[in-house]
Amino acid sequence: MTDLDEFEETAALLERLTAAEQKVAKQRVELGLSRKQTEQLVAERDDALQRLDLYETAVGLDPPKWLTPKRPKRTAATAVAMLSDTHWDEVVDVVEMDGRGCYNRQIAELRLQRFCDKTIELARDYTAGVDIEGLVLALGGDLVSGSIHEELRESNEGSGLETVVHWSGQLAAAVTLLADHFGKVYLPAVVGNHGRMTRKPRMKGRVRDNLDWLLMTTTANHLVDDDRLSWGISESTDQLFDIYDTTFLLTHGDQVRGGGGIGGIWPPIMRLRARKQTNAPHDVLVMGHWHQLVQAGTGGSGLIVNGTTKGPDEFSAICNFPDEPPQQAFWLVAPQHGVTTQAPIFVMDRKKEGW
Repeated sequence: MTDLDEFEETAALLERLTAAEQKVAKQRVELGLSRKQTEQLVAERDDALQRLDLYETAVGLDPPKWLTPKRPKRTAATAVAMLSDTHWDEVVDVVEMDGRGCYNRQIAELRLQRFCDKTIELARDYTAGVDIEGLVLALGGDLVSGSIHEELRESNEGSGLETVVHWSGQLAAAVTLLADHFGKVYLPAVVGNHGRMTRKPRMKGRVRDNLDWLLMTTTANHLVDDDRLSWGISESTDQLFDIYDTTFLLTHGDQVRGGGGIGGIWPPIMRLRARKQTNAPHDVLVMGHWHQLVQAGTGGSGLIVNGTTKGPDEFSAICNFPDEPPQQAFWLVAPQHGVTTQAPIFVMDRKKEGW
């Protein structure tokens, strides 16, 4: 064999060896990528399982037993505050309102803080001789402004997802503050119409296709380790719960049709209540949506309609609806008498809000 033949043979061997090394190196890189992808998939699976456990906890549990003790004390009562129709991230222009209303993210944060402070104040300072056993914080929908109207999409402080990211932290802080005072908090929750992701209302998949649902479950995720809290995020439009011997039905209220004329909103709302009694018997119907505070939880009326933290806006002004102050509903439930004390939670402080 000549030197040239040996050189060619050696070169061929080196070429095959280099190709094999390159193949091995490539396989090692692919193996490393596969391992990283596997680790990422495992992490995503574990995170999904954790979130699923949280969600099932939030929606699958019955109301906590402390709401319905077998032998309640005669001086016992449970406080209830409703938070709905906050329309977070909607902007109400004070100029367009002729100075009668103003709303934006900064004002909304101040009003949420005031809502918490006044809820605590009402329960602490206006209920002498009553032992408050805990708080029910009813989340009644339309927490977010949403984009069901083109003008909202153009004027909101942020997109729907941005709203959820910002306000989930704010709501978690508010719930924690209330839990620090009351010790135990139950949060029944339904979605509203403003958070829907479709132009027209939908019947199937109505709840999970709603930004209110995303906001509430994200907030629950923030507070998953707080055992003072019990969540009742409904999969339907309604949520039934008992406090002592009184049954409440929480709904948003957008199922009501009508409301004009001398009777106002009363006739259509009472017709809705009568229809809901067929499948979901209850003592008190609790709803939002109408931005008019009605506290008629006692007697035969059995109705509580929440106000709004937003106050009057361009829509209500153009429709010539009477201006109502930004307010929410507060009431006490006693074992023997059901709904007793009822009071508005006034959430506006124009001086601090600066308008």
